[in-house]
Amino acid sequence: MTEKRPFRLPSARLVAIAAVAGVVFGAGAVWFRHIGSESPVQGAAVAEAGLCEGAANRIASLKPLLKGQVAAMSATDTPRVIPLSFKGPQGSDMSLADLKGKAVLLNLWATWCVPCREEMPALNALEKEKGSDGFEVVAVNIDTGADEKPKAFIDEYKIDALKLYRDSSMGIFNVLKKEGLAFGLPATLLLDEKGCLIAAMNGPAAWDSEDAKALVSAVKAK
Repeated sequence: MTEKRPFRLPSARLVAIAAVAGVVFGAGAVWFRHIGSESPVQGAAVAEAGLCEGAANRIASLKPLLKGQVAAMSATDTPRVIPLSFKGPQGSDMSLADLKGKAVLLNLWATWCVPCREEMPALNALEKEKGSDGFEVVAVNIDTGADEKPKAFIDEYKIDALKLYRDSSMGIFNVLKKEGLAFGLPATLLLDEKGCLIAAMNGPAAWDSEDAKALVSAVKAK
């Protein structure tokens, strides 16, 4: 029996696939735009006093690294904590606060999202190489219903470094949509070790590229 392997398309084709097959909830198309300076701080965002002080300097130092395969990621000029909750790998309730102490690349994906499926192997490779006490790729699946579909996908395509985080209610997507940070899938946020938003993007990227690795190395907690 032939073993199924993840698709390994060039990043340019990933973007083309996303443009055709991506879905914005309630709109039927995927939008690509830079995210950051124009994103409003809305109800779900919490600017915890003093917590994100100093983040502006880190953001400034990272801007030169937002190029090449991660050029679509846009630095924010409003570093802030956005309270997000989801299910952990064991099915227990958790939030971003539980991940404090490590930088996080938070990615929202679904099994029905073609560009999400295409970039999962790259996210897996990034976690395998760069995952540590100071950094984690947190890929949150938002398929509705039970866990069987995402679990089957992870098993079938040998996604062996990423933990299965879940939000079948899609509440995490709706919060980020209100924040102006998610227009479709995949959607990705880069957070520092305090949980402060550093940068974000919509659409897929080659997360196993040297550009992505350099970005992660610069932001990961020491």
